[in-house]
Amino acid sequence: MAWGLPSTASLARFCQKLNRLKTLEEPTRETSLRRHLTTLDLTLQGVGGMVGLGLYILTGTVAKWMAGPAVLVSFSVAAVASLLTALCYAEFVVRVPCRGSSYLFTYVFTGELWAFLVGWIVLIQWLIGVAAMARVWSSYLDVIFSYRIRSFTEAHVGIWQVPFLARYPDFLAAGIILLFLAFVSCGGRVSSWVNHIFSAISLIVILFIIILGFVLAHPHNWSAEEGGFAPFGFSGIMTGAATCFYAFAGFGAIAASSVEARNPKRTVPMALAISVGVVAGAYILVSTVLTLMVPWHNLDPDSALADAFHQQGHSWAAFIVVAGAICAIITLLLNILLFVPRMVCAMSADGLFFQVFACVHPRTQVPVVGILVFGVLMAFLALLLDLEALVQFLSIGIMLELTVLTTSIIILRFRKSPPSSSQGPGSPVGTEQASAPEPGQLRPALRPYLRFLGGCRPGAAVAWSLSVLVASAITLDCVLVFGDSALHLPPWGYTLLLLLSSATFLLSLLVLGAHQQQRRQDTFQVPMVPLTPALSILLNVFLMLHLSYVTWLGFSIWLLIGLVVYFGYGIRHSKENQQERPRLMATHSSLKMVPALQPPSQAPAQEPGHMEEPTSP
Repeated sequence: MAWGLPSTASLARFCQKLNRLKTLEEPTRETSLRRHLTTLDLTLQGVGGMVGLGLYILTGTVAKWMAGPAVLVSFSVAAVASLLTALCYAEFVVRVPCRGSSYLFTYVFTGELWAFLVGWIVLIQWLIGVAAMARVWSSYLDVIFSYRIRSFTEAHVGIWQVPFLARYPDFLAAGIILLFLAFVSCGGRVSSWVNHIFSAISLIVILFIIILGFVLAHPHNWSAEEGGFAPFGFSGIMTGAATCFYAFAGFGAIAASSVEARNPKRTVPMALAISVGVVAGAYILVSTVLTLMVPWHNLDPDSALADAFHQQGHSWAAFIVVAGAICAIITLLLNILLFVPRMVCAMSADGLFFQVFACVHPRTQVPVVGILVFGVLMAFLALLLDLEALVQFLSIGIMLELTVLTTSIIILRFRKSPPSSSQGPGSPVGTEQASAPEPGQLRPALRPYLRFLGGCRPGAAVAWSLSVLVASAITLDCVLVFGDSALHLPPWGYTLLLLLSSATFLLSLLVLGAHQQQRRQDTFQVPMVPLTPALSILLNVFLMLHLSYVTWLGFSIWLLIGLVVYFGYGIRHSKENQQERPRLMATHSSLKMVPALQPPSQAPAQEPGHMEEPTSP
């Protein structure tokens, strides 16, 4: 029997370990900070965190290789998907009364394994993001020197013709990362007023690009002679939208400062929505003038905006664009180089990652080991990998990460709040909460019509419906994306699968909507749950399926490495696991000692078998 299958109880305990929730400790330590940030302050931080990612990194690459002039449609679709996700993100930000990230939100509300995977995904996402930013900054600096840096490197090092590797090693990009690495290692910080100044400069440069770009626009560049408006078709537009999703990833900067916001219930959602809208408008207008100034097939993807003005004979304008690019990327590089080691440090402090990364320098309070290890890895990626290869891996991580968070919103809404715990300054307490139906139960008005769900315990039907919802969304998206091409389905088979998956998606959505949700008037909640998160899941999965198989292969390998790290180290060294063991041992010991501690005067009142029950195996 030693080699038999594990018992049901063992599997249940194992699943409980994977879904352990993090307990927030000392919540008042950070909430004691002065709440002085307004909606404008948070919006500027969000704009500053987003504007450099897509404007100077993705616009040229997506226009050149994926969508052509239809890149503006790609940005529009990505903006809609990002806005739906940002609303769900806002609810987590408002609920957790401390500086947080996707890793923390997932650990508090969803479970340990999912939190580790989200942190692991965020890690590779920002490693590649920093490498891509450094390469773009290097390319824009090269424009100022009339591409002498590129010519010198190619002449003395040579040109590589290896897939996914750059044409030449970009020593300047690696040096930029190492320079910023030294600054951060010494305890350097980026103050809020520097962020505001650089964000303002970026917006001014964007206005300059849009105004002068429309003056230099040539509508002929969208004509059929130049390939048309959408030379790569609908598939290219969706592939571009999937890649452009990363351009809106910077709204996490608002979450980092939400603890200092006035009235977070109102300011955080408004700042997220306004910043996504402003940045989306800027991306659409800039991509429009870029493809109208220069034919899309003549763009230089590494420095598209500066090179477009250079091709038009306005080198002075190219210098202004380079200045804007440098200002935008400086703050992004510094903030990410500060964020990544601290997130890894938080994972290590929770016991999910190796403890060496939890070491903090006593004077500078900087996680030196994490900065050095991951900073050198970023420099290595920037030195060798091609920008197009880097861009392919940018969006899949952020979309999967935010899809997990969006799913967590549905879990959170139908889960009963702990009666004695408080997760924020406005926990649901009082008689109104007590008198309301329990979340996860069928709505009283619908019980006569859905009697087959009435016998389910609270939350069971919700869990099954959510699983079916996610599975049907993936199936529906697979049919839409691969039905005619990869799957080679006949028309009747395509139609049948489409109808079945759509009907299953809608039915699971209706079952979820038939159950009671948490209702809180003291904090922000996403409107129209579960419809809003469900649409976000559907759209995010649809965009992810348009990414290349190489992207999925590389991402799958990274996830497998993460699972090895978690099951080989994290699950045993988890802080929650260490706290769980003494509790279980204490409970087991106290149950064994119940008969010995029972006062003799009360012994006859107990039933004969009552005291022996806890000691049974």
